[in-house]
Amino acid sequence: MGFIQCASVDECHGKRASMDIVYINDLKVDTVIGIFDWERRIRQTVSLDLEMAADICKGAASDHIDDALDYKAIGKRLITFIEGSEFQLVETLAENVAQLVLNEFSVPWLKLRLSKPGALRGARDVGVIIERGVRPNA
Repeated sequence: MGFIQCASVDECHGKRASMDIVYINDLKVDTVIGIFDWERRIRQTVSLDLEMAADICKGAASDHIDDALDYKAIGKRLITFIEGSEFQLVETLAENVAQLVLNEFSVPWLKLRLSKPGALRGARDVGVIIERGVRPNA
């Protein structure tokens, strides 16, 4: 059985909802984060879920990565950035991650959930959820 491929970007736009999402879920990265002295001396794991608005039609029509939002490139860039960061607050890390994605990958809108597992006794994790940019045709 063959696959269905859009003949053109216009054909894809005629068959799709108003916004496409490319996502990365549960990306775990070790970094220095926290406000306490002991936290500044160790690396802790943070986890992120990222949803990014993207028009997938060109990539769907060509079946070529150069026409798509490259989640592997985004993931690699985020790992490098987060591993090298030393923020005190989850909020600061989240804002910096959001701005990096918006600016370096020309994403118009994103939703980021950044979690710090084990930060609060009795809770699996704590963190922030932020949206940045302009949500297209929502």
